[in-house]
Amino acid sequence: MNNPLDRATPSPLHDGYFWPAEWEPHRRTWMCWPVRGECFGGADALLRAKQAYARVARAISAFEPVTLSVRPQEAAEAKLATGGKVEIVEMALDDSWARDFGPTFLRNGKGQLSGVQWIFNAWGRKYQSYANDATFARRVLERAGLAVYRAALTCEGGAIATDGQGTVLTTEQCLLNANRNPGRSKRDVEEALRLYLGARQVIWLGEGFADEETDGHVDNIACFAGPGRVIVGVAAKGHPDCAALKEAMRRLKSARDAEGRALNIVELPQPKTLRQDWRGRPLPASYVNFYLVNGALIMPAFDDPHDEDARTILGQCFPGRDIMQIDVLAIVEGGGGIHCITQQEPRA
Repeated sequence: MNNPLDRATPSPLHDGYFWPAEWEPHRRTWMCWPVRGECFGGADALLRAKQAYARVARAISAFEPVTLSVRPQEAAEAKLATGGKVEIVEMALDDSWARDFGPTFLRNGKGQLSGVQWIFNAWGRKYQSYANDATFARRVLERAGLAVYRAALTCEGGAIATDGQGTVLTTEQCLLNANRNPGRSKRDVEEALRLYLGARQVIWLGEGFADEETDGHVDNIACFAGPGRVIVGVAAKGHPDCAALKEAMRRLKSARDAEGRALNIVELPQPKTLRQDWRGRPLPASYVNFYLVNGALIMPAFDDPHDEDARTILGQCFPGRDIMQIDVLAIVEGGGGIHCITQQEPRA
């Protein structure tokens, strides 16, 4: 690993921090205002994406504070679009996916927070430049007065998911990709996840996913609904991810979590309508790419026959939460979804 850690080197694990689950109470949600028209397909598509980001931000603000990072030249635009319902913070940005280059917030049992700054290289150097985004996590943590742990691993927040009890989901396609961590083994990556997140069990969900933009981010594939319970996207024959999702399901059925439990699996149908993005690639639309906020679940709608079925299943997984479903096709054109554009800051 780069800058390998030993037992004497400070790390979240050594200092008593761990990665809490997304369903635990939040202090706020972090988002970033869209700036890179290149990923959405041009100026008109960027405008539609901004409108969709604003809808998501306003929806979340009904349940918890939202801090929206915005380049100074777009601050007035973002404030108007969000109706004054979010906190606007002017910061240098190259892109708008807060999940991926924002900090992974950690908590200890003493009422303290900290966070991880992963090495960020724009999803395997797919875009230039990315220098501002590579330092975004550190700047957010320093602004909040929190300790910054600089991870020795190239990773994005959408590449990992946790149950808050030491189990982490990820894919070989992303974290073992030569465009991120060349020469690193599973053991190397697992050790980094142990030191920086407190991961005691890493479940690998394979490769072969059609998502070329993120190289198989797990937040489009599977996530936890609670300790010992995993939501998995399932697709019919003909879907570009059908075989890869079947393999991910097989692995989950044979896996055990950090507590030694077999996993209860909830099957969540993926959109029935197969679409292409503006590049002509399969549109990475997934109902798994939802976001939990205090008292609610913000989930995607795709103008698809499976929209209502997905809403029902997720409502059953998270009883007692309000369910808000938002049209996010304009966001997905850029390569991500609701979960990708949000990052939770937990309560201490």
